[in-house]
Amino acid sequence: MQQQENPLNYLFLDEEPMDYRAIIEKYLYHWKWFALGIVLAVVAAFLYLRYTPNEYLVTSAILIDDETAGGLPSELSAFEDLGLMGSTKKQIETEIGLLKSRSLMEDVVKELGLNVAYFRKGRVREAELYRNNVPFKVNFLSKDSLFYQRDTSFSIQAISATTYFLKTSDGTTTSAKVFGEKLATKFGDITVTPADVQQVNVEDEIIVTLSPLKNVAEGYGKMITVDLLYKKSSLIELTIKNPVKLKAIDILTHLVHQYNKEAITDKNLIGNNTATFINERLAVIEQDLSTVDKGVETFKSSNQLTDIISEAGIALESNAEVEKKVVDLYTQLKLANYMGEYLAANEDKLIPANLGLKDGSVSANSTSYNELLLERNRLLKGSSAKHPVIQNLDAQLSQLRTSISQGLVNLKSSLSIAIKDAEQQERRFNSKIGAVPKQEREFRDIQRQQQIIETLYLYLLQKREENAISLAVTVPNAKIIDAADGSNIPVSPKRKVIYVVALLLGFLVPFVVLYIRFLLDNKVHSIKDVEHQVKAPIAGEIPNTKSEHKVVVSDNHQDAISESFRMLRTNINFMLAGVKDPSKVIFITSTLPTEGKTFLALNLAAVLALSNKKVLLVGADVRKPKLNEYLNLNEKLGLTQFLMDDTIKVPDIIHHFAEGNFDILSSGVVPPNPSELLMNGRFDEVLAYGKAHYDYVIVDTAPVKMVTDTMLLSHHANLCLYVIRANYLDKRLLEIPENLYNEKRLPNMAILMNDINIERGYGYGYGYSYGYGYGENLPKKSWWKRWLH
Repeated sequence: MQQQENPLNYLFLDEEPMDYRAIIEKYLYHWKWFALGIVLAVVAAFLYLRYTPNEYLVTSAILIDDETAGGLPSELSAFEDLGLMGSTKKQIETEIGLLKSRSLMEDVVKELGLNVAYFRKGRVREAELYRNNVPFKVNFLSKDSLFYQRDTSFSIQAISATTYFLKTSDGTTTSAKVFGEKLATKFGDITVTPADVQQVNVEDEIIVTLSPLKNVAEGYGKMITVDLLYKKSSLIELTIKNPVKLKAIDILTHLVHQYNKEAITDKNLIGNNTATFINERLAVIEQDLSTVDKGVETFKSSNQLTDIISEAGIALESNAEVEKKVVDLYTQLKLANYMGEYLAANEDKLIPANLGLKDGSVSANSTSYNELLLERNRLLKGSSAKHPVIQNLDAQLSQLRTSISQGLVNLKSSLSIAIKDAEQQERRFNSKIGAVPKQEREFRDIQRQQQIIETLYLYLLQKREENAISLAVTVPNAKIIDAADGSNIPVSPKRKVIYVVALLLGFLVPFVVLYIRFLLDNKVHSIKDVEHQVKAPIAGEIPNTKSEHKVVVSDNHQDAISESFRMLRTNINFMLAGVKDPSKVIFITSTLPTEGKTFLALNLAAVLALSNKKVLLVGADVRKPKLNEYLNLNEKLGLTQFLMDDTIKVPDIIHHFAEGNFDILSSGVVPPNPSELLMNGRFDEVLAYGKAHYDYVIVDTAPVKMVTDTMLLSHHANLCLYVIRANYLDKRLLEIPENLYNEKRLPNMAILMNDINIERGYGYGYGYSYGYGYGENLPKKSWWKRWLH
């Protein structure tokens, strides 16, 4: 029997575009999960913001001195053209590096006592206290090197306005102690005093933590950002984020203060060394001057001299100018000797500057040497002696030191020659005053020594005052442009951003979970899933129902499932319009058991009977019969007995079902050889009898994937209804009905969807469901479990 052309084939269209509305509705069905996800995300965001400390941004702007930021001092600018100084720029990055240095931060931590932190114990987290907010002040009496290496914590809780107890990290609790009383602990002797004796809260438990100085300095160093405020400028901006705004302000303020303090100390190194040198020379010269003065007194007393000068004034007047020259030359020679001795004894120290040597090259080289030595010591703080810049400076220092030594040698040589010339001139003048007594000449020698020492003494006193003035007016490297300050609005956590992210996560997490679930879902859910693969016509869609009755169709029922069976009846009549036989044979089969074909056969028989048609329902699924079970029938004779016993007539096994007003031929007992029984020819007699006495013969056959029974009998059918149960059949099994339809192995084949879930947007849109399948009931599921179905 050839497959007839189905009149419903015109309903098929070309491939449809993606239905975005259907996709959206598929997700909207699970709106409660989206609502729950958003609520949980917002609650999580609220708890996160509630228990996450706020962070405040504090900034400060400073201006680095132009001489420090770049360029050499004016005293050393002459060496730029000679290439002796290497790079002439002190890059501002060096100053930024100094501001970020750990040693500088360690000084700040020590000054502020940041290695000791105070926290108020809370139910969820601990809140940090600072300065005036700390109710108890802990004084550590011994702040030695071990104090800055300790890593421990303890808590303090007031018992009364005058007493407290202390609990260590290992759980040990001291007896009641009086505020202000010295207490010996394993981390040193301490005293605890209340910030306000009038307001001691006995409920507060304050946790005190001691952290190693190095770790604290490194931690705060990472918090601080130091950058140029503008390119090609000397303005530097310092920023820090911290939960305690006042602490952040103190850190930046003291960081700049400590930076300027060290810069001033570095700048004063030359002046301090010069002052030390002058004081040492003055002490020596004072002794020499005292010795010479005593020599003059002894000379005059022993020779009974009074006013030698007036007596020899005329003779010595011409010699005065030469003597003055000799004094100056000897002064210069003394200074040169002092400089040579100091240079030989102090190899790595600064050279005294501005002592009055009239040799320009020695003075200039001394100034250059001091500037380079200061620069080398400054760079050595953040580098090592093997750095190329340090080695280059060492080479230049060595060259300058050699130049200074050679200059002093040349200066002393030239001074010696000049002194010899002056003394030769003096001798010429002395020859002219031969009448002057020997005592006068001896006195002149003594007086000359006295003048030399006195002149040098007064000169060094003048230089000491000049050096003291220069030390007093030393300016710092950094000028504060904007003092450390910040807004009262926290910069972290960002509340709006976190709530927006929480809303997005609350929406995206359920969406991703559902998307993965839909992606991995291989069940047939709707008629569109079938149409994409199987091009057979659709006979109808039967929604699920909550009714406990197996026959859900009656003449007084107007619910959704009854109307769906009436629609099925209309479609079947249309599909069988071309069949000329007065009696129509309808086969009902499926891919797998429990797809609901017996339930559909029962109700299809009932709905056809409602149209005043005579209907015979044949239970041809002899392997797994369900009719008797569904209808609670106790019939002993059925199809299998008829097929096995030739003496049994067809009317003997037909029973009338009064509730549905149709006749039933049940399956009977399960035979050992069902396929052979169906092929023995007796089944043809059943169909022949049905066609002769009924308008419709509905045959409930076996699933096609499991056995071949249906294929053996299908040639008798005028219409084959292929049942596909929604949310049950694997999409990969759709290739079975696809092949059956394409190969025309089932005559006039049409698809009948069963168990359509209207609530999930599949089917007509009725709000009904049912749980009957192939002989099993599905339990009702909660809304929060149905998405897993």
